[in-house]
Amino acid sequence: MGPDSLTWTYFGDWRGVLLAPWAGAMQNMHPGLGAGVAEHSRFFEERWQRLFRSLYPIGGVVYDGPRAAETARQVRGYHDTVKGVDERGRPYHALDPDTFYWAHSTFFMLTVLVADRFGPGLSEEEKHRLFDEHVRWWRLYGMSMRPVPESWPDFEAYWDRMAVEVLEDNRPTRDVLDIRFIARPPALSWIPHPVWRALRGPQARLTVWFTVGLFPAPVRERLGYRWTVRDERRLRRLGRFVHYAWRLVPFRFRYHPRARAGWEREAGRRPAGAPQVESPVRNAPPPEERDSPRHYVPPGARGTR
Repeated sequence: MGPDSLTWTYFGDWRGVLLAPWAGAMQNMHPGLGAGVAEHSRFFEERWQRLFRSLYPIGGVVYDGPRAAETARQVRGYHDTVKGVDERGRPYHALDPDTFYWAHSTFFMLTVLVADRFGPGLSEEEKHRLFDEHVRWWRLYGMSMRPVPESWPDFEAYWDRMAVEVLEDNRPTRDVLDIRFIARPPALSWIPHPVWRALRGPQARLTVWFTVGLFPAPVRERLGYRWTVRDERRLRRLGRFVHYAWRLVPFRFRYHPRARAGWEREAGRRPAGAPQVESPVRNAPPPEERDSPRHYVPPGARGTR
């Protein structure tokens, strides 16, 4: 894919970070994916670092141009050893096509939601177009095409079926939504601790509120949340505010660094062979985890303890 795609326009947009709890919760509700997180991940010990470093390889599959397939193989490789048997005796593997595709489908739907709920809105034709692009995106991983729906209407039916029949209420999902005591983001480490403690309560309530508003109705019901007509009106007003405020942000500040590098390369402002933009070392995994094949480790952090 390239700059003519809708996926490029919306996926690497910083507004997507607003939907990170939504994506994490939706992913973890999948039985196999949730089990892998529960038994193999330290995400909840380093939420911000894991989120912000993961954006580099995940975004690279979209924005790395000629190197995108290589990036996709790296992302796939991080999941090779994530397997086991969950507490109910069900075997799981992160590279099971149905499990891996579910994660991919949430990234696709995140793109749809950024454009449709926090952007200008999408026509049905554009949703069909985004669907076709997400299929091209999926092919880069070299995974089976068996779980991929044939069309946008088929995907809508798949999404509804997953929400009603497959997704579960589990501890990893609840942990994603429990952000009452979340630490300061690394980029905001200058904020005094007392100030952050005062801010994070209202911030957590707002984040969970609009995350719940974006869940499919069966997911809200399974997790025990209520959503009223008044809530929906307020969420739509918030979405319009974000959309119009975002138009005031200069283009180069709207995108994650890996996405911005792709835009600059395609515009001829960055050499095609320039090194990849990598995560700052502050987002690296804990020192004792840096030799694990499950982690993307920024080059400057490799071999350090």
